[in-house]
Amino acid sequence: QVQLIESGGGLVQAGDSLRLSCAASGLTFRWYAMSWFRQVRGKERELVASITSTGTRTYYEDHVKGRFTISRDNTKNTVYLQMNTLRPEDTAVYYCGARISSDATYLPRTRAEYDYWGQGTQVTVSS
Repeated sequence: QVQLIESGGGLVQAGDSLRLSCAASGLTFRWYAMSWFRQVRGKERELVASITSTGTRTYYEDHVKGRFTISRDNTKNTVYLQMNTLRPEDTAVYYCGARISSDATYLPRTRAEYDYWGQGTQVTVSS
């Protein structure tokens, strides 16, 4: 049984930092590209950042470039999202997604491409 468990969310003030973690089990983690998405109630789930299975390539949406960093530790089956200089508009439920890929350069960017999802962790940024 595949599980993706996010943690690290919380309530912070604008300008603060948070580090999200997503621990994977039940799959061969090094075979999977990983991403972080976020969703505000009533809106579509949107991509935040992606990382290839080997961690050698990353992708960021424009609204988080320079503030967020995605990384992974394949020895710990975990992907991270370091979020700095948080803004109120970053408030959302953050989800990690996993997509199996034999291509080490593959960076899936759409929700439909993903095989598995976590349950989400709430991030709330107050102004």
